[in-house]
Amino acid sequence: MKHTSRMLAIVLLIALTPLLQAQDVLTERNIFDITRVLEVKVSPDARHIAYTVLEPRPFSESPGSDYRTLHVLNRSTGETRSYIGGKKLVYDIGWSADAAMITFRARFDDLPGTQVYGIRLDGGEAFPLTMSSTGVRAYSLHPDGSAIAYVATEAGDPARRGLERMGFNAEVYEELNPDLNIYIRSLEDGTVRKMTEGVSAYDLAWSPDGDMIAAAIAPKNLVDHSYMFKRIHLLDPASGELNKLVENPGKLGGFAWSPDSKNLAFISAVAVWDSKEGSVFVIDVTAPKPFESLRNYTQGFEGTVTDIAWKDAGTLLFAAEEGVETTLREQPLDAPSSSVLVKPNTFIFRSFSRGEGVIAFSASTAQHPNELYTLSGQRMERQTISNPWLKDMRLARQESFAYEARDGLRITSVLLYPLNYEPGKKYPLIVDIHGGPESAYHNGWVTSYGNWGQVAAARGYFVFMPNYRASTGRGVEFAKMGLGDLAGKEFTDVLDGIDALIDNGFVDEDRVGIGGGSYGGYFSAWAATRHSSRFAASVVFVGVSNQISKRNTTDIPYEDYYVHWGIWTHEDVEKIWDRSPVKWALGSTTPTLILHGKEDPRVHPSQSLELYRSLKLHGKAPVRLVWYPGEGHGNRRNPARLDYIMRTMDWFDHYLKGNGQGAPPAELSYPVD
Repeated sequence: MKHTSRMLAIVLLIALTPLLQAQDVLTERNIFDITRVLEVKVSPDARHIAYTVLEPRPFSESPGSDYRTLHVLNRSTGETRSYIGGKKLVYDIGWSADAAMITFRARFDDLPGTQVYGIRLDGGEAFPLTMSSTGVRAYSLHPDGSAIAYVATEAGDPARRGLERMGFNAEVYEELNPDLNIYIRSLEDGTVRKMTEGVSAYDLAWSPDGDMIAAAIAPKNLVDHSYMFKRIHLLDPASGELNKLVENPGKLGGFAWSPDSKNLAFISAVAVWDSKEGSVFVIDVTAPKPFESLRNYTQGFEGTVTDIAWKDAGTLLFAAEEGVETTLREQPLDAPSSSVLVKPNTFIFRSFSRGEGVIAFSASTAQHPNELYTLSGQRMERQTISNPWLKDMRLARQESFAYEARDGLRITSVLLYPLNYEPGKKYPLIVDIHGGPESAYHNGWVTSYGNWGQVAAARGYFVFMPNYRASTGRGVEFAKMGLGDLAGKEFTDVLDGIDALIDNGFVDEDRVGIGGGSYGGYFSAWAATRHSSRFAASVVFVGVSNQISKRNTTDIPYEDYYVHWGIWTHEDVEKIWDRSPVKWALGSTTPTLILHGKEDPRVHPSQSLELYRSLKLHGKAPVRLVWYPGEGHGNRRNPARLDYIMRTMDWFDHYLKGNGQGAPPAELSYPVD
């Protein structure tokens, strides 16, 4: 009997082996169980750290975005406490100067739109700090807590809303966008003052002494203006006087006041053609001629700055992308260069929050998504474990991979090996192209609905994520190399990386696939047409196919002109057309899956329709077009996200691992409850 029981156990174990193996690797479905830390903010007294956590929205609920909940870490006890949980979305967390109140933006049922709320550190219910009829876009508390400055649009005309209910709902494109005004609300008596008119504000920060408000101001409330035409202004809260502080060159990022209210540090492009706001400038706002004091503290720096804060009145801290790694640096105002506080190969982060004696990060590694970390002196500690189940997952080897382009330029990338990699064996390859191109991949957690990462590695793929020239993280000159040369040397950088992997004996050259979104979608369409002989499968997500029509339908035409092309279409029509994938669709032999949100304002859905039709009529391989109703430039809701990663993995499996005959089924069986 014992012998029989043992044999039965062995038979059951053999039967269950595929199931057990499936449970210890990441799949398309279980990446939607991942939670991660988002924002972090150290309290002014440095005793607590507020942070938000992304909580996955169950598929059993109505479609929508994931939730964002609020938590606080008590640094003295190490305990965490949930303050805003459940089905809520909490953004832009902050603290009152006395550290007694946490502030945040959220949409609750008590008021229309998104408002600023406060919640006491010692507990209780959240209460509104603003009551805007149109919702709040950004805010800043007065240092003494007596008032709040915020950005909002004016209320619409009630008569207009009545007409809309009657069916008179014609939309006048771009002309009737309401301005984004700055308002100041007294938290003592509730009175509200409108401070701006005829311009649009996108961000603001009250000076520590309470005398001035720095604001990012553009002429209009348009996406293109928010990209290219924001300039730093100073608003006097007492008089209402608004003056431009500096004609910052091109794109503008975040800004921060020095503790003595003398200097303003900001992240900016160095020129109008600079594709990314990634350099640190400091200006003395008290100088008779402030602009003459302007100084770039990252001149020649081979990196891209992503966040800034002040350590003291004479010392800046800034976070930076450096290749596929990230760093934290300290820059004294009187020093010629910065020193490194958090070195490369520590973890990956984009922002940080500083308090006396502590710096907090939301950071990831190759082994886990973003968690809360703290740095106190030389001591780095991980404070949260949001996904304990990940410790039972087998994760593939991941590393930085550098190679030389054909002109000798050094290119960096992230490379994932097949989970059960065997030296000497050749594997299929998925090339994952980032968007932008003013973006970059980093050697941290690289798996999401839009990045195949560990999901593809678990299925036996190499995953190659190159930071081709024009990517961020390598300085201004590297980023400029793509100007006017779209899909030129940028794309040959990708081909050279593929060749390096083939030469290393890793990859089967006949089983190379490529995919990506936005500019990555453009590259994938370019691969499937102009370089079709190199690729056995392509996935094009919200990608550009016709550069001529794209430039006339996008919501960022000026950004496209200044930082991507440097010319208008009519100045060289042939060049613009030559860099359009549809020109090269004739005879394409690459099976191409095209996916697009039907409400995309950035890359109009017609771009995907053009690619589909040109490949359908003139290509020699299967092509499929998938629309996502209600989605824009990237999928927001989890059902559409799950569909995307399932559908794309099926496409790669069929053409890179299967027999490649015909096309995979158009209908999916979704693994949801």
